[in-house]
Amino acid sequence: MTEELHNSIRDVPDFPKKGIIFKDITTLLKDPERFNQSIELMLAALGKRKIDIVASIESRGFIFGSVLAYRLKAGFVPIRKPGKLPAKTVSEKYELEYGTDQIEIHADAIIPGQDVLLVDDLLATGGTALAACKLIERLGGRIQAVMFLIELGFLKGRNLLNNYELISIITYN
Repeated sequence: MTEELHNSIRDVPDFPKKGIIFKDITTLLKDPERFNQSIELMLAALGKRKIDIVASIESRGFIFGSVLAYRLKAGFVPIRKPGKLPAKTVSEKYELEYGTDQIEIHADAIIPGQDVLLVDDLLATGGTALAACKLIERLGGRIQAVMFLIELGFLKGRNLLNNYELISIITYN
């Protein structure tokens, strides 16, 4: 079943820079059957977990996170780059290969004790997802799982997230 999803994702060589093979999900998203299949597999992988809030990382994570929130009858919380959220925020810096970056969440996005599912489209090195987990926990959220459509296993991002249950639908090793 995931082989069909795997085959619907386009490889784009040398994007965004030379030597990178970008996993382009737009080819999956435009196919109603594959897009639906990806959502159904994500929901099935969650099982009976209680989820109050689905938090997603900008921007492709919003695509999956918002649909999952709707289907789970949960709230949706965006996690964004600095300066993109209009109200008071809390932020977390994280390391990149060369330098640092930062993400933010509204300070009132999560009520302490809420059960949270963190969703993004792709797990690479894990820095962004770990920063998002720290933000959620700083606001008092309880992370039930961290979910990705795609995991680039060869980058070992899973190692940064070993304190969380990690769910990936498609893994490239």
